[in-house]
Amino acid sequence: MTVLLNTLYVTTPEAYLRLEGETICVMVEKEKRLQVPMHHLGAIVCVGEVTLSPALMGRCMEDGRSIVWIARSGRFQARVEGPVNGNILLRQAQHRVADDSLKPLELARAFLAGKLRNSRNVLLRSARDGQDEQENSQLTHNAQQIANHVRKLETAPDLDTLRGEEGHAARIYFESFPLLMRVAAREYFVFDGRNRRPPKDATNALLSFLYAVLLNDCRSALESVGLDPQLGFLHAVRPGRAALALDLMEEFRSVIADRLALTLINRGQIQSSHFEKRDGGAVLLNDDGRKIVIVAYQERKQEMLMHPIVEQQMPIGLLPHIQARLLARCLRGDAPTYIPYLHK
Repeated sequence: MTVLLNTLYVTTPEAYLRLEGETICVMVEKEKRLQVPMHHLGAIVCVGEVTLSPALMGRCMEDGRSIVWIARSGRFQARVEGPVNGNILLRQAQHRVADDSLKPLELARAFLAGKLRNSRNVLLRSARDGQDEQENSQLTHNAQQIANHVRKLETAPDLDTLRGEEGHAARIYFESFPLLMRVAAREYFVFDGRNRRPPKDATNALLSFLYAVLLNDCRSALESVGLDPQLGFLHAVRPGRAALALDLMEEFRSVIADRLALTLINRGQIQSSHFEKRDGGAVLLNDDGRKIVIVAYQERKQEMLMHPIVEQQMPIGLLPHIQARLLARCLRGDAPTYIPYLHK
């Protein structure tokens, strides 16, 4: 079983990380603020203007720890890692499947079926727990519409049709998003649908940041089993795009990112004071807001659940790794189909 190592997130502006023996020291204005043992860490994520010493970067490359930089908006900027590892035979199998006429469509259908079913379950759960009968009825109706799109995925003849069904279902899901928030939170967390690059409101800023962090975890999971994260089946392949990581992330968006965003909003853990508005209308999390989200994300990853396929208790943070393994089995031909993760 894969061990869930911690990820060190560094959000303090102008922080400098250096190697000291078998530990990482975080320096801010030449003062040591944090010292972390290397063996506890699987990756380092730097948010904004964070630098590392050459010795620390070299050690991370030797040990197979990735270093990722993301902008304060949550946009991916760069990733540094050591020599490519993994099974070349698995990567060859992945490329053969990508060139197949039918298999990519089958895999894309599985990714989207997982995404839509999990999105539907988020709406149904809120409808069961909600206090407003009219809103609960609307959520139930919208969940049924998403279920209709799931059924249409089964007969979609090509990728464009699949993406069209997903687009319609995503619109219904995000139209429901305000109903998943407590009434008191809706005044500030106004949400009229997804917008990004840059996000124009607090809800989109929160979602975009969480999606960026989740994408990094999905990419690491794929690399850990030896797959090429850039060769996807649902998302179009283009230089610099982690298409397969985006594919895998689809089934976890609502389960991990969306539900965490709603929890932070509904519990009042994230508020208007945790955002800042930039010139041009962009809205971003500020330093305090990012710290709150990252701590909550790490805590969420440690929560335990039963995986429905492998039938084992595991932390939520291991879900991408397990699904990456199941995907690898399918690509090698050891399993007839890929079964997405369905959250109960």
